[in-house]
Amino acid sequence: MFKYIVAIGALVFVVQATSQFQAKQAGAAESANAPVKVAAATASGPRVVALKGDSRGHFHNDIQINGQFITALIDTGASIVAMSAEDAKKAGIVPAKKDYTMPVQTANGLAHAARVRIPELRLQSLVVRDVEAAVMPPGALQTTLLGMSFLKRLGSFEMSGATLVLKQ
Repeated sequence: MFKYIVAIGALVFVVQATSQFQAKQAGAAESANAPVKVAAATASGPRVVALKGDSRGHFHNDIQINGQFITALIDTGASIVAMSAEDAKKAGIVPAKKDYTMPVQTANGLAHAARVRIPELRLQSLVVRDVEAAVMPPGALQTTLLGMSFLKRLGSFEMSGATLVLKQ
């Protein structure tokens, strides 16, 4: 009895797949010149980036914002991406002085940052869109920090020995 149920299920699948294929072929003949849409994710699985720590165990890598490469420190302790004013300017992000209203606690005390949204942030093959960030006042931050507003939007991130593995 069980063998027949499996065979019937397989037969239904084959009939459905054949019908869908024939419908696609008929549609393809009508739209032979229509552009083909390609999915952003690959069929081979998640995108993975493995970063080796420096001699102090910190993870630095170039990120890309608005077509500009900026060196960032991957920082799981930072709530959001925090950009130095200099890096933000390089990426074409220049908040007005009146925009520096977001209070942030730094190692040097309280500062006020400008809240911004980054349309697309890339780290090698990883791409996250509409990322919350803060631009720090000039001189307040030496290195851009790639914080949790980027990292939490990935599938996962984990330490494996001295390597940080990021997956999307």
